[in-house]
Amino acid sequence: MMEQSESLNDAWSDKAKLEEFFITTGFYDLLPLALELAGDLGYDQTEMIEAICKVNDKFYQYPPTKNRPAWFRKVFEEKLQEARGDILTFKAKISFYGKSRAVTDRLTD
Repeated sequence: MMEQSESLNDAWSDKAKLEEFFITTGFYDLLPLALELAGDLGYDQTEMIEAICKVNDKFYQYPPTKNRPAWFRKVFEEKLQEARGDILTFKAKISFYGKSRAVTDRLTD
């Protein structure tokens, strides 16, 4: 029973963390769309967090002019792919170079 409780707490904590990123970036209203899209495409929470940060950057460079949900869907899907690539690259650097060098490289990129 204790393991189930810890698992539920971890799931709640992860969901709360994801919600914080969506609230901070101003896309909280699109969280259900993001969860559905990421779930359908097989992305995890880490990739979603990285992607929403990238969407936020894109929003300030090229904000939507008309249909915000359609713009978000297209950009979020694109940024999910980029996020997965960035995360896989980072993990590969860690396994190849070791943690200290990979972190240093990431900070200088």
